[in-house]
Amino acid sequence: MNRAYVVSSAMISSLGFGSQKNMEALYHGRSGVDRIDDKQLYPQSFMGARLDTKKLNACFDNNHHLNRLGESFEFTRFEKMAITAMAGVYRNNEFPVDKDTIFILSTTKGNIDLLKLDLFEKYGKERSMLWKAADIIRQYWGFENKAQVLSNACVSGVEALHIASQMIKQGLYKHAVVVGADILSEFVVSGFMSFQSLSSNRCQPYDEKRDGLNLGEAAACIFLSSDDSLIKENHLRIVVSGGASSNDANHISGPSRTGDGQFFAISSALKEAGLKNSDIDFVSAHGTATAYNDEMECKALNLAGLQDVPLHSLKAYLGHTLGAAGLIESVICIHSIIDQKMIRSLGYNTHGVSMPLNIAEETRPWPLVNILKTASGFGGSNAAVIFTKLKKG
Repeated sequence: MNRAYVVSSAMISSLGFGSQKNMEALYHGRSGVDRIDDKQLYPQSFMGARLDTKKLNACFDNNHHLNRLGESFEFTRFEKMAITAMAGVYRNNEFPVDKDTIFILSTTKGNIDLLKLDLFEKYGKERSMLWKAADIIRQYWGFENKAQVLSNACVSGVEALHIASQMIKQGLYKHAVVVGADILSEFVVSGFMSFQSLSSNRCQPYDEKRDGLNLGEAAACIFLSSDDSLIKENHLRIVVSGGASSNDANHISGPSRTGDGQFFAISSALKEAGLKNSDIDFVSAHGTATAYNDEMECKALNLAGLQDVPLHSLKAYLGHTLGAAGLIESVICIHSIIDQKMIRSLGYNTHGVSMPLNIAEETRPWPLVNILKTASGFGGSNAAVIFTKLKKG
């Protein structure tokens, strides 16, 4: 069976444009979550993480020579974010766009802001549909194969990455380009406000004072291939060694109270990777800082025997970026393995879940071979993926 090598990755977020800037900010403990006062998003101010629009437009315009749709074509904010993240990968390792490459878009809401009447009339009704946004991004790059969309709430990014790796391992495609993106919009902010799930402060995953999440927007791209000769000389060989998804069928929005769904996903991912729980060096958890999610994850990780493995949540740095979160946090996992460094879980002070977890309280060097990335989402969805650094030779 083929291996799914990580050839290149890139991300953009409220912390910066490009993986290097994001990692520097994370290592220094900087948060991109701040107070947002924009009445087009919500009548009152709220805490969230937002991309700088001027920088986004400037970065997007710098790549105009790659655009195969023509200079007159007008792109949406969401499309610009996804394409800009992909351009970061393309600059590092030009990905092929022929029939041997599958392109997958991971998102929860895509061009959801186009539901506003003025934008709806400007771009047309099809543009708000996920398949149309994916096809526009496909045409920008010139991918020969049809674009695939994976939209399964907040596990979308992790699930898309696992499916892409499966397609490569099974020989269906030689290469996969997976991009995840989601934007802050009135629809999303008002929806989470109606759930009363947003914190008025920077979120505190797993802490006893946690009172909700912060929303964010960001985009990331990962280029996988069965051909390790595409990896630059002297770069590490990192593979997607295993993954899985499950559904606990508990509630339309609330996760399982027992953690069994996430436990099944973790167990299946370990089995595919041929690993034991003792082989996992670090867990990049979902960690939304909501009462039910953090408690469910705590139980799932204890069921999986991973309660002593160092763990963090990145939501207090980047906000919850919905369908893009899993992919963005996977890029950070990849760079953590490259740099052999663990990132502390920002916002954690006092243990606030019912069972033990080894929350990372400082950023420091740490030997990393296998990182487990988990995600959970509305509708009872759960997913897990494992990144493994291969031995040299």
